[in-house]
Amino acid sequence: MLFSKILLAYDGSKASNKALDRAIELAHAAPGSVIQVLHAFDFPRVFIGEGLAPIPASVNKDFYDLAEQTVDEAKKRLTDEGVSFNVEMIQGAPAETILRYAKEKGSDVIIIGSRGLGGIREFVLGSVSHNVVQHARIPVLVIK
Repeated sequence: MLFSKILLAYDGSKASNKALDRAIELAHAAPGSVIQVLHAFDFPRVFIGEGLAPIPASVNKDFYDLAEQTVDEAKKRLTDEGVSFNVEMIQGAPAETILRYAKEKGSDVIIIGSRGLGGIREFVLGSVSHNVVQHARIPVLVIK
């Protein structure tokens, strides 16, 4: 099965770097294919009681700078491999952002790492990859 629009959910984690390797393999196997790299990131939120505590702008800037650095790493690897790609960075809840992006761009497959950078939040709320697999309307390749 060859795919022409390969959506790679990338967060810079070890598993997403393995997913990047697999996306590159698929792109080489299907000439004319494009890897659509999506880095979905969200700014931190702190709840106190029922209210939302303000986060200093410098913290949000640090998160944004880290997101840009993550995207730059993916761009460099893809350029070195000589495959067609585009990279986007979108702020929002990762699973929902990935699914919406796949639908809007008409992706043929979603490639995602089994474990990202979610930490304890991933344990409590369920993993991004699990949510994507459960709700995607196209094939999802989960890389361990």
